Amino acid sequence: MNGDVVTLMGSVTRPTLKSDAENAVKHIEGVSRIDNKIDVLPPSPMDDQIRIALFRAIYGFPSLEKYSLGVQKPIRIIVKNGHAELDGAVDSEADKDTAGIRANGVSGVFRWPTIFVLFRVNGIGNACRKSIRWI
Repeated sequence: MNGDVVTLMGSVTRPTLKSDAENAVKHIEGVSRIDNKIDVLPPSPMDDQIRIALFRAIYGFPSLEKYSLGVQKPIRIIVKNGHAELDGAVDSEADKDTAGIRANGVSGVFRWPTIFVLFRVNGIGNACRKSIRWI
């Protein structure tokens, strides 16, 4: 938020989610304008399959199962045109590395030079961007 202007950012799979986010914010006291920069991902059955495979690979792994509890998942999976990005917050460097390794094992993700993992560890400090090289 910058003064009375709110900027929305992120990615969604349906256009209605973009407008829902804007509608939820526009009624907050003190907000005069909304800059909605939310990216609507293109519809793609292949991307949907990759999202599901990444979800299962990450949240189904024993040391990462603790993150599967609750409605808001701390590890967000964004797939656009076969390219994947993970972001969120985890408890340790080991969990961050494990999530990246599990994501690297999913087939169907385009093997571009890196998969980007953007995580905060223990909620401390700013998020740091780490690229994980494909093996």
